[in-house]
Amino acid sequence: MTEDNYLDVVELNVGGVTYATTLGTLQQAEPDSPLATITTLNSSDIRAIFGRDSKNRIFIDRDGVLFRYILDYLRNKRLSLPENFAERDRLKNEADYYRLNGMIQALGQIRLYTSSNGKSSNDNITPRATGVNSIDLNSSLMSSRVPAPRSNTGYIVVGYRGTFAFGRDGLADVKFRKISRILVCGRVHLCREVFGETLNESRDPDHGQTDRYTSRFFLKHTFLEQAFDMLGEASFFMVGCAASGCSNSTSEIGKQTDNEENRWLHYNEFVFYRS
Repeated sequence: MTEDNYLDVVELNVGGVTYATTLGTLQQAEPDSPLATITTLNSSDIRAIFGRDSKNRIFIDRDGVLFRYILDYLRNKRLSLPENFAERDRLKNEADYYRLNGMIQALGQIRLYTSSNGKSSNDNITPRATGVNSIDLNSSLMSSRVPAPRSNTGYIVVGYRGTFAFGRDGLADVKFRKISRILVCGRVHLCREVFGETLNESRDPDHGQTDRYTSRFFLKHTFLEQAFDMLGEASFFMVGCAASGCSNSTSEIGKQTDNEENRWLHYNEFVFYRS
């Protein structure tokens, strides 16, 4: 590969997930890796070895989601995984397929580190490489998996959209309220600690990661007081709240419908903090 085409863009379709990278990035793979051969093969050879999809992208029949970590490793010359990453076995299988001995060795070192510190580990992961790789493994191991202490302080925001139940003859009966869903926002591990099995994470796209924030959780029940009790039992205190108001009769929703219940829609949020 010449210097002129070092930055040429390559589109890959890995198991149905598309990626864009450069020939230079693929060249960071070890010489016997099938990724490195892409930089030296002509178009007909690539089609024979890997295949092409309907848009003429190079097709690799492997796990498309895990390939993000393969590509990240080649780009940054180090291994960096999310905290509590649960698919090391599968990622090692991918590293085996792409023959990235440095990545395999780094995964083995992570296993040794987590085992010695009492953390969960994948016992069947063993490093295959014994030699020194051209990729900087020392910086990989230093930066990848020494997790920072997890803070038990922070904010949790509980919000709900509800309405006052309407009674006879379309009159609002303020003795009752109807809540369709209680939303939960905050740091993931705090939300799980407080609400436990009552927390519904089905709408959260990154459910495998814990050291992050989310605004996509909601509770499996609609009892606001139960949510407050659980927050109080976990030593959280309410530090603020906001409401949209109780009557919606002048809003666009009120103008578009005659449903009396919609006229009393409101949204409230309550901010809780634990120091």
